[in-house]
Amino acid sequence: MSVVGFDLGFQSCYVAVARAGGIETVANEYSDRCTPSVVSFGPRNRSVGAAAKSQVVTNCQNTVQGFKRFHSRAFSDPYVQSAKSNLVYDLAKMPSGATGIKVPSYFTDTDRRSVMDAAQIAGLNCLRLMNETTAVTLAYGIYKQDLPAPEEKPRIVVFVDVGHSGYQVSVCAFNKGKLKILATAFDSELGGKAFDDILVNHFCEEFGKKYKLDVKSKPRALVRLQQECEKLKKLMSANSSDLPLNIECFMNDIDVSGKLNRGQFEEMCAGLLAKVEGPLRSVMEQAKLKKEDVYALEIVGGASRIPSIKERISKFFSKELSTTLNADEAVARGCALQCAILSPAFKVREFSITDVVPYSISLKWNSAAEEGLSDCEVFQKNHAAPFSKVLTFFRKEPFTLEGYYNNPKELPYPNSTIGQFLIHNVVPQASGESSKVKVKVRVNVHGMFSVSSASLIEVMKVAEGEEPIETDQPVKEEEVCTSCICTECKVCGCGVRVSERTTEDAKQAKKNDQPPQAKKPKVKTKTVELPIENHLHGQLSDDILNMSVENEGKMIMQDKLEKERNDAKNNVEEYVYDMRDKLHGVLEKFVNEADRDTFALRLEDTENWLYEDGEDQQKQVYIDRLAELKKMGQPIYERYMEAEERPKAFQELGRLIQMYMKIIEAYKDELYDHLDELEVTRVEKEVKDAMIWMNGKMNQQNNQDLTLEPVVKVGEIQAKIKELYSACNPVVSKPKPRVEPPKEEKTENGPVNGQEGTESQPSDSDKATSAGMEQGTAENKLPEMDMD
Repeated sequence: MSVVGFDLGFQSCYVAVARAGGIETVANEYSDRCTPSVVSFGPRNRSVGAAAKSQVVTNCQNTVQGFKRFHSRAFSDPYVQSAKSNLVYDLAKMPSGATGIKVPSYFTDTDRRSVMDAAQIAGLNCLRLMNETTAVTLAYGIYKQDLPAPEEKPRIVVFVDVGHSGYQVSVCAFNKGKLKILATAFDSELGGKAFDDILVNHFCEEFGKKYKLDVKSKPRALVRLQQECEKLKKLMSANSSDLPLNIECFMNDIDVSGKLNRGQFEEMCAGLLAKVEGPLRSVMEQAKLKKEDVYALEIVGGASRIPSIKERISKFFSKELSTTLNADEAVARGCALQCAILSPAFKVREFSITDVVPYSISLKWNSAAEEGLSDCEVFQKNHAAPFSKVLTFFRKEPFTLEGYYNNPKELPYPNSTIGQFLIHNVVPQASGESSKVKVKVRVNVHGMFSVSSASLIEVMKVAEGEEPIETDQPVKEEEVCTSCICTECKVCGCGVRVSERTTEDAKQAKKNDQPPQAKKPKVKTKTVELPIENHLHGQLSDDILNMSVENEGKMIMQDKLEKERNDAKNNVEEYVYDMRDKLHGVLEKFVNEADRDTFALRLEDTENWLYEDGEDQQKQVYIDRLAELKKMGQPIYERYMEAEERPKAFQELGRLIQMYMKIIEAYKDELYDHLDELEVTRVEKEVKDAMIWMNGKMNQQNNQDLTLEPVVKVGEIQAKIKELYSACNPVVSKPKPRVEPPKEEKTENGPVNGQEGTESQPSDSDKATSAGMEQGTAENKLPEMDMD
């Protein structure tokens, strides 16, 4: 089972996989661990990654990039409409009204659902959507051996991620075996792309004045300028001197040039650089920390290499930056680690992760007292996640809850709606009173808000003699009042029970409200699960999602068929060029002049056909065309290969014959005198026959023209070698019989000089010595073992 972490960035992607040896960032088909976030659409198939990026200029209007910011946004969204004018490709409205896939910490609920839909369409089983900064904290903390104990004061580390499209900051508290995100802040418009755009606008203006060119009117020229400006930005990060920008045949066959240095670049970007400190200050205020509390300052992201950004971050904290993590791959590695923790296939060190809710979330509903809308904040900003709460309502009929973000100004785009949740099958009690409805709301591991369950508490009277039964299970989640902070009343005006008072207060209030002589009737309760109908903003419906999955499957199959067709076409083209060169090279002496001219003409006709009528043919047409060419070229190539390998085969056969001849000549020597004479005679006959066969074939082949079929083939020579070996080797390799040493005879006389049995009965010391030697020998024979 594969455990993979994906870092889907604005500009590029990284994929990390968990293996037995640890986490590894995998390379693509171009042996590059960085894959561009680009998709190019051709007339028959799609290209993805590096193959698509190579078509950014040549197929700019059908090559899509920078689509991360379009996730979940409606086609009519102001950002989408403003971005359209700066894109070299067109955006089309989908049936759902949406455009447009680790996720940034500032992604809203709608954005996250869009990514989950995209993962499902792609056929991925997403175990968890991780905030980018949270993935970085996991990659940082899980390998640390010196973290404080759980009961000690946590270690505070600030993480800054400056990517191509956004700027994120988070504060994390580390203890041994766990991490907790304390606060997050962001600027979704501050990233490497913003600096690129400043350079592009600068040179568009400069080239307009200098060369009278309207760069933005030509999509291809604009794409080339964007690529060169990105290269220039990277060069300025490492050099402070003047750097040139040159583009040949830029527009109207005009070569353009310009130059810029780091100082001028920082002056142009002063407005962007001034926005660096805002999220840093915000995250420290949210976490209620001082700069002195920060243990380390870790920075990641591709745009973090810009010197002026690093300088401002370091100056704000008065602390040196730490770059212990891989700036580009840390997010993907953290995601892979999280997947390995969740997967049963891997045993990973226990490490708990507590994330936060990036925005405050509230619910609103129609009040039961018909006083208009009521609302309640259910999750505050930077609340721990995942988390759930239980809300208690008193209703007689179905009702609707609407989730929304409290402060739309904090969002990356002005759409605060999460969705509506309809609670069905709500009915009054038998007595006509309002029923008690418990609604569970939660933020799951993906950071998505939902109303996960709803249940109705039905109260039934108990007959005389029957014991009351409580079937309502106690709720472990936090139960809160959703509209007021009442202290005296049992039910507030909105119809929501107050559940935050202590048990003693509740009992005392209950006792005071009832007359002394009143006796509570015996009742039993039953919990009934209620269906919930979700209307989530921006999420694809089941029909559209299934249709998208089906269309993706069709496109994958079409891509596969097109690849096979192109491979078949390339095989024909490759064979034509290869054989045409060899006909006047290594194959020249293996084909006569007439056949060579005929074959060369056929190759030339095939080449012309490939660029004319054969430009767009079916796969089988190319396969048949290649088979026709090989019918003429394969015999020539086989004659060449036979001529190359035949001398080696004859040499091997001659070496074997010579070895057996030496053994036959030494037959009477002591080493071979145990061999049977008849068998040696048979071996001698086999060797002589093989020698005669080899000499005859060699002579015939030497007299044979190389343009004709060979007299003997390499396969026949190898068969002869095997035949000779099988006939001779069992005889010449027969082992020599072992000679038994003569046995010593016992004397019939008595003991000599009175020493009876001295040879047959060794002394005790001799026995001990012998036992020790035997033990040592046994120990020497034991296999070596690695001790764990």
